[in-house]
Amino acid sequence: MARVGTGADGAEPEEDCFEDAFDRIPVASKMDLCTSIEECTMALNLVLNNKFSEALDLLKPWSKDSMYHALGYSSILVMQATMTFEHKDIQTGMATIKDALQTCQRFRKRNSVVESISSLMSKQSADSLKEEEMHAEICYAESLLQKATLTFVQDENMISFIKGGIKIRTSYQIYKDCQNVLNMSQGVGGASEAFRQFEGGVKLGIGSFNLMLSLLPARILRLLEFIGFSGNREFGLAQLRDGASSHSLRSILCVLTLLFYNTYISLILGTGEGNLVEAEALLEPYIERFPRGAIILFYSARIALLRGNFEKAVVKFQECISAQQQWRQIHHLCYWELMWCHSFQQKWTEAYRYADLLCRESRWSKAIYVYQKAAILSMMSEEELKATGENVVELFRQVEGLKQRLAGKSIPTEKFAIRKSRRYSSSTPVKLVIPVLEMMYVWNGFTIVGKRADATESLLVTIERAEEQLRNDPNPSEFHPDDQCLVQMLKGLCLKNLGRLMQAELCFTQVLSSEKCIRYDHYLVPFTLYELGLLYKLKGDFVKAARFIEDAKLNYKDYSMESRLHFRIHAALGSLKSSPTNSP
Repeated sequence: MARVGTGADGAEPEEDCFEDAFDRIPVASKMDLCTSIEECTMALNLVLNNKFSEALDLLKPWSKDSMYHALGYSSILVMQATMTFEHKDIQTGMATIKDALQTCQRFRKRNSVVESISSLMSKQSADSLKEEEMHAEICYAESLLQKATLTFVQDENMISFIKGGIKIRTSYQIYKDCQNVLNMSQGVGGASEAFRQFEGGVKLGIGSFNLMLSLLPARILRLLEFIGFSGNREFGLAQLRDGASSHSLRSILCVLTLLFYNTYISLILGTGEGNLVEAEALLEPYIERFPRGAIILFYSARIALLRGNFEKAVVKFQECISAQQQWRQIHHLCYWELMWCHSFQQKWTEAYRYADLLCRESRWSKAIYVYQKAAILSMMSEEELKATGENVVELFRQVEGLKQRLAGKSIPTEKFAIRKSRRYSSSTPVKLVIPVLEMMYVWNGFTIVGKRADATESLLVTIERAEEQLRNDPNPSEFHPDDQCLVQMLKGLCLKNLGRLMQAELCFTQVLSSEKCIRYDHYLVPFTLYELGLLYKLKGDFVKAARFIEDAKLNYKDYSMESRLHFRIHAALGSLKSSPTNSP
């Protein structure tokens, strides 16, 4: 079976040869397991070469009759949904997963896998589970795992995780059973290509499950453990790394899972300590094979951004945009990242341009985009603002009417933006103080800016200017104490990132001592406790660090973005456990 490939120099002729080869592929009249895996591999290579519709065209004719075509077809659409976060894509992905589950079901062994396992144990052989049936189990479980991924993408709400967890119990159990088959079959079927492909599927599933479950805060995991769930992060990462280094269909899926974890999950739902060295190493061979692949370029840009190399990131994101036109939603992801690249550098005119593009083109969350645009505009000088022709007050007033629900739930960051924008609803609006920097914190952006002392110093100047304005305000509003606490928390973050730990600690303790004065932004206290905990970790005082983080975890509830903080707390406490108990 032909495989896609571009030369090391990314020369066009080889790609043209591939396209010609694709045009000549006859529609198969019969689809065996080996051919279906080859075609699925070919389709994934097409995706990595930005040929998304060709990949879907290759898989669709057999998607109701071949488990791998069904899985490949839904995988591409699920990948699209997880990269775009668009409601329409999520619904399409969900629909194709249901079809894939039905197709896989037809190939599964009549009796349950548990019965198959018990028969295996008596015979000490994998013969009773035919190769096709083994693959049907793994494809069925993978489709269920994709369903879980979409649940994970569409909502951060605690309840949805519990519901999603219960739904995917079957998938988890199948993977565990398949791992037993794998363990008992070592040296029996290990030489066959079909068996190696099966092994790749098990590593992807077991690895992803362990990683995903390890992210969950203890209060959720305790509930899930009643139904047989537990997650070991290191084991999960090891399984995914093994899968990524194998030469199976799923090796690229293991790579993409690790990249997503290291460049997004660890930042948004963790302490921001993604393994960028690993991410670069994983990406390197794919950069050589698919130098103009949008997905590969996107992750290259994201890694540059996380390293604090904003200039390189801007160039790479723009390359990603120009690389393909089929999936416009990938452009929207790039616009979002470019908006932040420029915001980190306080280049407000450029940041505004991308925020405006998102407002006009993307349907993910109009409320967040409009809020973000208004927040950026509020940082501009009068002249810059006038040149845009925008009305900041009117934009903030639009936010509440733009809220939407995904899977029946409100998006937590949307709720936050709506609550903040209400300050503009009265006839005499009360201006928000540095709202872009507040949203920067919500997305853990200070961790990224912290890689650049020059950008951090520049942010600190802006924050201190806001601090001065609040101090000299002749007519303080009811929001004044909240605004002062926000400014102190953000100032503390900048000082911490610049290594001025004593001054940072003073800023954080000032927020905590003002707790009773806060009227609306109650999230500031638990988030500040968490940040103070991280500061003590940095100082090597792990006992104090744990005490402050536990305080945030146990003594506060019903505040904005509570779920997000609990994920970060879980990650922080986990990192403290793996650290030495005493300072060096």
